[in-house]
Amino acid sequence: MRIDAYEDPGTPDHRGGWRYLAWLVRRQWPRCLAGAVLASAWMVLLAATPYLMARAVDHGLAPGDLGALTGWTGAMVAVGGVNAWLGMLRHRTMTKVRMDANFRTVKVVVGHATRLGAALRGQVGAGEVVTIGVGDVQTISTSLTAVGPGVGAVVAYAAVGGLMLSVSPRLALVVLLGVPVLGVLLGPLMGRLQGREAEYRERQSVLTARIGDLAGGLRVLNGLGGKGLVADAFRRDSGLLREQGYRVGAVTSWIQALGVGLPVLFLALVTWLGARLAAQGHISVGELVSVYGYVVALGWPVAFLIEMGHQLSRGVVAARRVVAFLRLEPEPDTGTRNAPAEPSVLYDPASGVRITPGRLTALVTSRPSDASDILDRLGRYTPSDATWGDIPLTDIPLTQVRARILVAHPEADLFAGSLSEVVGAPDTDLGGAGSVDARLRRVGAAGPNAPADARQQLGADEKAHLTAALHTAAAEDIVRALPDGLRTRVAAQGRDLSGGQRQRIRLARALLTDPEILLAAEPTSALDAHTEATVADRLTHARRGRTTVLAATSPLLLDRADVVHHLVDGKVAATGTHRELLDTEPGYRALVARDDEDAEEGEPAR
Repeated sequence: MRIDAYEDPGTPDHRGGWRYLAWLVRRQWPRCLAGAVLASAWMVLLAATPYLMARAVDHGLAPGDLGALTGWTGAMVAVGGVNAWLGMLRHRTMTKVRMDANFRTVKVVVGHATRLGAALRGQVGAGEVVTIGVGDVQTISTSLTAVGPGVGAVVAYAAVGGLMLSVSPRLALVVLLGVPVLGVLLGPLMGRLQGREAEYRERQSVLTARIGDLAGGLRVLNGLGGKGLVADAFRRDSGLLREQGYRVGAVTSWIQALGVGLPVLFLALVTWLGARLAAQGHISVGELVSVYGYVVALGWPVAFLIEMGHQLSRGVVAARRVVAFLRLEPEPDTGTRNAPAEPSVLYDPASGVRITPGRLTALVTSRPSDASDILDRLGRYTPSDATWGDIPLTDIPLTQVRARILVAHPEADLFAGSLSEVVGAPDTDLGGAGSVDARLRRVGAAGPNAPADARQQLGADEKAHLTAALHTAAAEDIVRALPDGLRTRVAAQGRDLSGGQRQRIRLARALLTDPEILLAAEPTSALDAHTEATVADRLTHARRGRTTVLAATSPLLLDRADVVHHLVDGKVAATGTHRELLDTEPGYRALVARDDEDAEEGEPAR
C-alpha cells in the first residue's frame, strides 16, 4: 500500500481520538497485521533461546553428550540468526506504518482545511493548525509504531507464561500476574500524562500563533515602539509553556523510571523464586538457566507494553486535537435562488454602503477594520443581511457568489512556488503547457488531442492575461528583477519579497481572475506615491465598466473613484466624489489630507 499525490486517504473516523487511531490502523491493516506477526515471532524466539539453552545443559552438558550439546547449540545459533532477520523486517514494517499514518493524516488535515476554505480562519487559529501539522501528526504516527510490538509483547508474554508453566506452576502464576500489577500501578500516571499533554499542546498552539503574529508584524511593531511589549508578552507565555513542559516531563520521567524499575524488581522476584526451587531440587540446573533466560526475555515484552501505553497516551491526545479540527464544518451553502443574471447593486444594510454596478467605488474610514468588515459582508465571508439586487446573499448558492465576487484581502496567503504559480498561473511563463491543458479540459477539449492551433491560441491567451495583470499591478519590474523571471521560486507568504512587492503580487493575482465584482482592501498602502499613481491609472483603465470597490484613504486612488463613501463608526456619513467630499466634509478632508501629506513625502517603494 502506498500513498501518492492522487490517492484518496479515505474518510476519517472523527468520533474520538481512539476511534481515529483505530481508523489509521484499519486503513493499513495488512501492514499492521504483518508487523504484529513479525513482532510476535521475534519476541517468542527471544524466549525460545533460554529453552534451547536449558535443553543443551540438561541433555548435552550434564550427561556429557557432545553430539546433543552441538545440536542444541547449533539450534540456538540458527534461531538467533532468524530472529535478527525478523527484527529487521519488524522495524522496517513498523516504519512504513508510521510513514503511512503520517502522510495520511497530513492529507486528511490539508484536505479538510481546503474544504473549510475561508471559514478556516474564523473557526481555528493559525497556531492551532501549525501545532497540528508540526507536532500532533508526528505524535500520532509515532504512537502507531507501538501497535505491532504491543501485540507481539502480549503473545510473547503468554508464550513465556506457558513455558514457565512446564517448569513450575508457581513461577508461571507470578509471571502471569506480574504485568497486570504493573498496569495497575502505571495506569493513573498514563491518565495524568494525557491531561498534562493536552494542556501543553493548547499552550503550544497559542504561543505558535503569537510567533506568527510577531514575525508578520515585526516591522510595524518596531516602528510603533511596541516590539518590547510584544517581546515581554512572548517571554511570559514561553515561560508558562516551559513550566508546563516541565510538568509533562515530570510525569513522563516517572513513567519511564517505573517502567524500568518495576520490571527489574518483578524479574528479580521471578529469578529468586527459581533459584530457591533449584536449591530445593524441584527444578533442574538447566531449568534454572531457562528460568533466568525467560526472565531476561520477558524484559522486552514488558518494556514494549509500557512503551505502548506511553505512546498511545500521547497519541490519543494528539488524535483528539486532529479530530476536533476535522469536526469543523464549512459554511453551509443553503442558497436556493440564482444570482442576478445582469450586473446588480450590492447593498450592505449594516453600513448603508450601496455599490452601483460598473463603477469604481471607494470606502474611506479612519478604522480599516470597518471597511474590511463591509467587504467581508459583501463577499459573504461573514453572516449579514447584505443583498445582491433584491436577493439576500445568503439565499444565493455560495459557488455562484465565489465565481462572480472576489474579496482581495491585503494579507491574503501567498503559497510557496514559482512566481507564476504564486500569481495563479502555473506553468504559464512564456506559454507553458500545464495551464493550457487545464484550460482545454475546462472548455471540454482533450488536452493532448486538441488541435495545435487551439492549443497555441489558448497558450497565447494565458500569457496575455498574465501580462495584463502584472502590468495593471505595476509588477513587471518584479519579474525583471528576479533571476529566472516568472519561474523564480518564491518562499511561502512571499518572505523573500518586500512588502510592496507582495502587495502588487496579490493585486496581480486578484486581477488575473478577472472577477465580475472586485472588492479590494488597501491594495496600494505599501507603495510609494509614484508607483501608487501608476497602479491607480492602470487599475482604473483595466476595470473600466466593471464593478470595483476599494477600501483606501489614498487621494491618488480616491480622485479616480466614481463614488466615495465616507464611513464614520462603520456607517456611511457622506457620499459623493472625492472633490465634492473635500469641499463639504471636514472630517473627510482631515482624514484624506493626512494621507496626502504622506504621499507627498515620496516614500520609496518596498
